[in-house]
Amino acid sequence: MAFDLNLEFLLSGKPSRVMQLLTDPTLIRKWSGEEGVAEQKEGGKFEMFDGWVTGKVLKATDNELVVTWLPGDWAEGTQPSEVHFTLKPHLAGTQLILQHTGFTDEKERDSHRSGWADFYFDPMEDYMLIIDKS
Repeated sequence: MAFDLNLEFLLSGKPSRVMQLLTDPTLIRKWSGEEGVAEQKEGGKFEMFDGWVTGKVLKATDNELVVTWLPGDWAEGTQPSEVHFTLKPHLAGTQLILQHTGFTDEKERDSHRSGWADFYFDPMEDYMLIIDKS
């Protein structure tokens, strides 16, 4: 049985800027404080948090990024989960719809529920509001 997570975040930057923050290694380092990359091409490399999460890019368009997601502390042999980032223009900037599918248990799904805000989108928003302002 697989467990899934559906979340929405409102970010102040335009969709094109949010996509840059999701994919550009220099910008990822600035907002997360750690190394990361999401190559904007099918089959490209995906890595976050100094290599703690690894995967590959399944789809990359101007407003959508789909990646596999495999944290280093998941049990050996565990299949990667899949993350869909969909960006939609919003009066305040960008509505980001996140679908994270394929968790093996509720505990891992629930851990990621708070993790997406705490380690991804809150720091990204802070970066845009305090430092980037673009």
